[in-house]
Amino acid sequence: MSHPASSFSVPRPGRGVIGLGAALRRRRTVLIAFLLAGACGGGAALAVTPPSYAATAEVLVLATGVPDQAGPATGRREPPDLGTEARLARSAAVAARAARTLKAADPAALRDRVTVAVPSGSAVLALSFTAGDPANAAAGAAAFAQAYLDDRAATAAATLDLQAKALSARLRQTEAALSGAATRLARLAPGSAGHAVAADRQRVLARQLDALTARYDALTTVAVTPGTVISDARPPAAPAGPGPPLYLAGGVFAGLLAGIGAALARDRLDTRLRDPADVERRTGLTVLCEGDGPHELRELAISVSRRLRDGGELLVRAVTPGADPEPLADELRTAMAGLAPIWVRTDHAAGADAALLLIAGGDTRTWHLAGAVHRLRRTGTPVLGVVMSPGGEPPPRPGRRHPAGPAAHAS
Repeated sequence: MSHPASSFSVPRPGRGVIGLGAALRRRRTVLIAFLLAGACGGGAALAVTPPSYAATAEVLVLATGVPDQAGPATGRREPPDLGTEARLARSAAVAARAARTLKAADPAALRDRVTVAVPSGSAVLALSFTAGDPANAAAGAAAFAQAYLDDRAATAAATLDLQAKALSARLRQTEAALSGAATRLARLAPGSAGHAVAADRQRVLARQLDALTARYDALTTVAVTPGTVISDARPPAAPAGPGPPLYLAGGVFAGLLAGIGAALARDRLDTRLRDPADVERRTGLTVLCEGDGPHELRELAISVSRRLRDGGELLVRAVTPGADPEPLADELRTAMAGLAPIWVRTDHAAGADAALLLIAGGDTRTWHLAGAVHRLRRTGTPVLGVVMSPGGEPPPRPGRRHPAGPAAHAS
């Protein structure tokens, strides 16, 4: 006789999206619990986070009037670079000025609460300040706007002062050179070559002195125009944050990630065999029958008789601790009557032509099944498959209990 061999092996879990989806479906309760916990956590974080208010002041940025901002050919003032100005508005110098206005001890902390935006196609800086109440938010935005203008004006004034000092020094040098040229010219005889050279030198120095004087006068009369506040900061009517969608979405996302990890870990560590999918996925054995109804038992008897078509001994072994395989054996003896000469046994004597393993109830673990297969393999008994009885032991029908012996003989 030839019978199908069976061995116990733990197949690898499904990989990729299909395997992940199957694991999450099996552990959907864990996943849903973590999703709800994440949503509740986001709501709790929203409840304990104090509201924040943001006020905005808008500043029109103008050319300061410093001569080095003039175009080299036309003398026309070029507009300021708003990208650079936006960075300057959040600089340490501006923050220090704003801190003095607000009487704050930490200018760096103030810088973290201010943002600067440049509306497209404009020469405007929008300075927004965030605080715990509307009044402080408006005061902070106004302080930064004024501090930016004051710092810009001070920088322009310092630049003008340096340029004026440099021109003043050049004026003194040119005046001294012109005085020396006039003295030298008076000592030379009119009409001589030296006199002509000295006279030409005097005229050049006089023109330089006139040009420097004009530049100095223009520099000392420059009006510094750093810009102006075109929109005062007003206390906001509603908080800018925290936003419920952000907190709830963040909580749900965190719960989803944690739930996926917990579900996969639970699926990997769980050793219970609760349904045919668990048995086949974790052990590689085939579930031949699920349930204890007449139709299921008849199908099981037909399947066994096909595999043991030449007859032989069939061992029914209970895997679940405390389960009795005898009721199932009785039912099989009756169901296989007339199908094949198969002797159904439940004893622990060594050796049989094939074996069926009974899982009764949901308290069966993977190692229970592995131990049963291992013991059968040591006696050379192949395992045809697994029978699952979800409600426990299959009840025997009245008047159908037969003594262990040949179930049927081929006719």
